[in-house]
Amino acid sequence: MFRRKWPTVAKVYLALASVSALGAFGLARGYAQRLEALHPALGSPVPVVFAAGDVARGSTITSAAVEVRPIPSAYTPPGAFGDVDEVNGRIAVTDLAAGEPITRTRVSSKRVGPIAALVPLGLRAFAIDAVVPQGAVQAGDRVDVLATYGGGHPHTETVAVGLEVLLVLRPADGGGLDGSAANEGPRLVLLVAPDVAERLAYAQAFGEITVTIEGAPVSDAS
Repeated sequence: MFRRKWPTVAKVYLALASVSALGAFGLARGYAQRLEALHPALGSPVPVVFAAGDVARGSTITSAAVEVRPIPSAYTPPGAFGDVDEVNGRIAVTDLAAGEPITRTRVSSKRVGPIAALVPLGLRAFAIDAVVPQGAVQAGDRVDVLATYGGGHPHTETVAVGLEVLLVLRPADGGGLDGSAANEGPRLVLLVAPDVAERLAYAQAFGEITVTIEGAPVSDAS
């Protein structure tokens, strides 16, 4: 019976294919072995709480705003939370991006109010009614506060300069400082030192408060 001989080229291709298959098998097995060797170093998966969406500074974190994902213990950030109940009700002290792990340095302690959580040690939060258009001032802006006094010698004094705006509350969020809702502008919550708080309280009681807004610093484009 006649047997057809394989061409030399076909034999070469077959040999190369066999070598390639063995090489691919060896590479795959080596990769799997390396993964197995790395497993003890990475550690077992542990639950970590992540922000499910963007969370603004000052917001109260709810269970709907977070999610739990398992990650290797070696990659767990210091101070990370592992349970939703541990972060529910805390205040975000910085902006949180979607997918960012939530740690103890990014949120307040459990029993702290939404304003107190944002006030640095040694400072105070002081609220004034500002006669500025709604939306003209945002948290993070800096303002100067002036007071105009009437009486026999009307005059205006600069009470404080360069105060950081911590929060901006609309009139509908709480009305005027006397409980009314007739203010022309928003209420500004300012970060101040205790002695500045005293000066602002005096100016607010006996004068008419005005604020001026500092310009933003010019960024270096280079």
